[in-house]
Amino acid sequence: MLLNGTESTLTGAWFVGQRYAGRARERKDDLPLFSQAKAWLNRYFAGERPGEPPPLAPAGSPFRLAAWELLLEIPYGETVTYGALAAELARRQGKERMSAQAAGGAVGHNPISIFIPCHRVVGADGSLTGYAGGVERKRFLLTLESQK
Repeated sequence: MLLNGTESTLTGAWFVGQRYAGRARERKDDLPLFSQAKAWLNRYFAGERPGEPPPLAPAGSPFRLAAWELLLEIPYGETVTYGALAAELARRQGKERMSAQAAGGAVGHNPISIFIPCHRVVGADGSLTGYAGGVERKRFLLTLESQK
């Protein structure tokens, strides 16, 4: 994975070759933040509940930021549908309704993969539709989380 950040916040985490990776750059310096992020990822990929992520600071529109905030509320090992996510976004924004596609667009552009768990959003029938990191990775991450 590639990580981007400042001295104090993680601003990006992408799989190598991931769609919408933006300005992902491999960093050679070892900021304390990157050590913290790597330790979190090591616990996660070891099948452990990794605890609180390092400080996150994704950049995006107010709509995308609201969607990503909702993703952080999805419990480890659980999933929600794009439709349910859209309905909750609409409710919080005082709108009557919102399309699942609009919510999906925000989810798909999440700049901090895994830490902001966009992989926990599934199709209405539970199908693993869409994932900028690839559907096989999404399947792997959900399987990993279901083992605990």
